[in-house]
Amino acid sequence: MEALQKLTESREATILATYHSIEVPEAPHFGPGMIKSMNEGRYEHREIQAGLAVIGPGARILEMGAGSGVVGAAIAKNCKAERVVSIEANPNLLPYISELYLRNNLADVIAVRDGVFLSEPNPPAAVDFFLRGNFLGSGLTVIKNPEKARKVTVPTISYDALRAEFPHDVIVMDIEGAELEFLRHANLDGVHTIVSEMHRDIYGREGMKECRANLARSGFEMDGKNSKAGVHVYCRKAAK
Repeated sequence: MEALQKLTESREATILATYHSIEVPEAPHFGPGMIKSMNEGRYEHREIQAGLAVIGPGARILEMGAGSGVVGAAIAKNCKAERVVSIEANPNLLPYISELYLRNNLADVIAVRDGVFLSEPNPPAAVDFFLRGNFLGSGLTVIKNPEKARKVTVPTISYDALRAEFPHDVIVMDIEGAELEFLRHANLDGVHTIVSEMHRDIYGREGMKECRANLARSGFEMDGKNSKAGVHVYCRKAAK
């Protein structure tokens, strides 16, 4: 971290956009379309808007799928989170995510770790992850044009182990279709709010039904007011 901080402080960064008060420094994964969408306020706007609407000050947030780091940083700063742990499977993104946090004075609030979350009992030590030129299309599965994806092996992180290490009350999840498998096994005790991109195109209508059923069994109901197209908010039901 100290070496990264010195590097960050020593070089002039081109700021591509200021988005939800987050300065976004130049990085190779930001193409012209993404830069334009940030400057126009459209980049991952549904996920950010949903998070800002339902996450209160002092939250302890687990972000599953950091992506570029912009979403987690925007939520951490604007919601005044106590602590955020972000998990990202794409190893190519990690130094740029950390730099973004440092540039925005968030390194004491949010940190990123490399890996894939698995909630199943006795998870394997590592899994295959498929990288694409556009990081938004990377994931555990390949739906289209598999010849354009590059397979890498990434470490897994046990959700039960991380719950013990980092008790959290909010989950922000954008894991490109892996949310169904996560919800099948996850013990969500202690969590009161979930903001998740849902990928019906990957697991279909029946998969969506199973996601909702798993959340209902864990005591959650959908927040229709703050949910967006493709981004759902679930809150723990109030005790009667």
